Amino acid sequence: MSQMNRRRALQLLAALGTTGLAAGCGSDSDNAGASSGKPIKIGLIVPGAGANKAIGDEISNGFQLFLSLNDQRLGGHPVTLVTAEEGENAKSGQAAVDRLLKEGALALTGVVSPEVILGIRDMVEQARVPLICSNASPNSLQSVVYIWRTSYVLEEPGRALGQYLNQTLPVGRRIAILAPNNQSSRDVIAGFRKGYEVKGRRITDEPIFTIDVPNPRKGMYTSAIRQALNPKKPANVIFCHYAGTAAVQFIKQLYDEGYRGPIYAPGFLTEGTVLDELESEIASIERSGLETALNYSADLNNTANRVFASAYRKTYRVSPTTYAMASYDAAQVLDKAIRLVGSDPTPQQLNLALGKIGQIDSPRGPWQFNQPRTPQQKWYLRRVQRDGQLLSNVVISELSTLG
Repeated sequence: MSQMNRRRALQLLAALGTTGLAAGCGSDSDNAGASSGKPIKIGLIVPGAGANKAIGDEISNGFQLFLSLNDQRLGGHPVTLVTAEEGENAKSGQAAVDRLLKEGALALTGVVSPEVILGIRDMVEQARVPLICSNASPNSLQSVVYIWRTSYVLEEPGRALGQYLNQTLPVGRRIAILAPNNQSSRDVIAGFRKGYEVKGRRITDEPIFTIDVPNPRKGMYTSAIRQALNPKKPANVIFCHYAGTAAVQFIKQLYDEGYRGPIYAPGFLTEGTVLDELESEIASIERSGLETALNYSADLNNTANRVFASAYRKTYRVSPTTYAMASYDAAQVLDKAIRLVGSDPTPQQLNLALGKIGQIDSPRGPWQFNQPRTPQQKWYLRRVQRDGQLLSNVVISELSTLG
């Protein structure tokens, strides 16, 4: 029985004068913590505008869903969730952290942009207030004490796909790598090379970097795609790294240029509303294949995901993404750690407790924090295919456990 339902059951039993029957609804310690915890504040850092707004909305939704399923409490404490605008750079991220610290936040969560997380790193560490980051983080974010991640490190999806293609791709196939010209792409590509370039395998072509803009126009990727599809040495396989509007434009332009081979990418290529905008490409996708690696899919068949995905669809009328799931898990992580601390938590006590929470029963499957404070978790191979009349990311196999 959930904490919220236990609480309601206790209230009903008390009204009937039968509180002695309450033992079946939960432990005494759980109920004591639920009633005695003092109010706390959690700071949520997300973009409310710009190219990353959709991801910010998913992160907000995931955290809010956990609270709504648990009577707006974490670890038995009533929660006020204070949201601050992330913006798009280090300066705006620092302003958000400063505001939330002044508000008295026990912990921080969210953060979409790799640039922002690197920009607030030292500020968070010096403040000694834990940050549960719920989006993918750059490889260079290391040696931290107060920053934890419930998503993944950017090299990992590429590494999982690299290992897979090393084992399945026939020798001699040319892989073309295309990605925006930014550090996140370099992290993803480094992971892909690490996974693929073993047992004598090598990627001979250098990556083709494209313009890095959030809303690319039609034809903006044409030159790079034609370079990859050079008739004298055409690519047999495309590995790419795009998301959102850029992902839609890249896939459309790739097919417009005549490519009909397989596409592989980290899962954010097809997360969110991307597939809704690729209906006219269904035939090409089904014929050639579009597969991604990610730590989550809404169709995973486990109890935690059935509860989460069902509640998410009922509340928001869409299927959850990895962004929403990681934020839901950030709330779950805080719930477990705050409960360990007890009735009067401090940020420093909470940070120590985060290292003791053990395994998380997550919609992605069980995971736990590793030494660098990131998840040790399974990665899944997902294929874009029809689910009824709609395109969907369908899990076809497990790839590996990383972290």
